[in-house]
Amino acid sequence: MEHVTLSETEWRKKLSPEAYHVLREAGTERAFSGRYNNNKADGVYRCGGCALPLFDSADKYDSGSGWPSFTQPIDAENVTDHRDTRHGMTRIEARCSRCDGHLGHVFPDGPPPTGLRYCMNSLSLEFRPRSANGDEGRG
Repeated sequence: MEHVTLSETEWRKKLSPEAYHVLREAGTERAFSGRYNNNKADGVYRCGGCALPLFDSADKYDSGSGWPSFTQPIDAENVTDHRDTRHGMTRIEARCSRCDGHLGHVFPDGPPPTGLRYCMNSLSLEFRPRSANGDEGRG
């Protein structure tokens, strides 16, 4: 996988100020404020920074947390896990493996089959609906 490397100036030009704060500064949007929290459409959620396919709508569920939640990524290699000790707690941060953008956090309280909850920020994602013939393009 080819990595996307931009300067901070280039990222600021590419992203909205809110998306920049989440993706590049590991910010978090307010619970229940994200545009994808209640999205039920069929499709693929891509990285808002580089468009790498991250999550399929088939793996999305309502966790009640106020953020879009998924049981697993489309490909485990597309999302990297990092230890996060900010804010006085230890969590697992999820980042895009292509552009290193902050996506959200992973918690061990999800439903079967994985038992994981990928709790993502809508601002870190871009949703692309699947067409009637099933094409979305994951690559």
